[in-house]
Amino acid sequence: RSTMSPHCLCLVLAVEKPPFASQSNSGKLYKAKSSKELYGFLFNDFLLLTYMVKQFVSSGSDKLFSPKSNSQFKMYKMPVFLNEVLVKLPTDPSSDEPVFHISHIDRVYTLKTDNINERTAWVQKIKAASEQYIETEKKKREKAYQARSQKTSGIGRLMVHVIEATELKACKPNGKSNPYCEISMGSQSYTTRTMQDTLNPKWNFNCQFFIKDLYQDVLCITMFDRDQFSPDDFLGRTEVPVAKIRTEQESKGPTTKHLLLHEVPTGEVWVRFDLQLFEQKTLL
Repeated sequence: RSTMSPHCLCLVLAVEKPPFASQSNSGKLYKAKSSKELYGFLFNDFLLLTYMVKQFVSSGSDKLFSPKSNSQFKMYKMPVFLNEVLVKLPTDPSSDEPVFHISHIDRVYTLKTDNINERTAWVQKIKAASEQYIETEKKKREKAYQARSQKTSGIGRLMVHVIEATELKACKPNGKSNPYCEISMGSQSYTTRTMQDTLNPKWNFNCQFFIKDLYQDVLCITMFDRDQFSPDDFLGRTEVPVAKIRTEQESKGPTTKHLLLHEVPTGEVWVRFDLQLFEQKTLL
């Protein structure tokens, strides 16, 4: 993933009029109707359209993204995510105008390049990146499904109810975070929805895990702050051995735990556990 701010993007470039660069997947584009000059940057999961706010001044043999460069670009539109795009060429195949269309949800971008070769490069690269992104997401879903389909090989199941977290670490300039929670056991994994601008999210999220070994399986709970265009920030984690849950449940029944988050200065999570073994109906 990239490391960019969604509010104001300033990129430093060192080519006054760069063509489409295959190594950096970037180059000049134009709006077809107005001919407004844009610069596109193709990442592995989205296309970013920008415009220049500080003109490049040539300084010899500087290259794209050189530390010596001084061009600055701002984000023109919100990034176009590649799992939601369709790239099309003009309906008239005899047209020599280097135009192509990008359909994104309910919006169509009609863009133009300097020549047909650059258009071909852009179209091929965007299509390839889109296909790879969709395939990657598909494999992730298949892996998650396979992990959840292993009930026949398990000896029991653990019902988990993630109720809420409190006093999480602040990651945003406004003193808040956009927290979500990942709950995993081996290859089995679930993710809660992301809550916006809060340090005390209430999820009330339910999931279940199939137990293979009462004495080896460990439930991991990890908190993150969601950043759309940069790596997600770590908000802490905690682990609970299934054996410990079983011991407590034998005397108390299903339990609600107040767990401190580790590796961070603040934060805790409230979780309810209900362990059910397939060999017996209840745990005494």
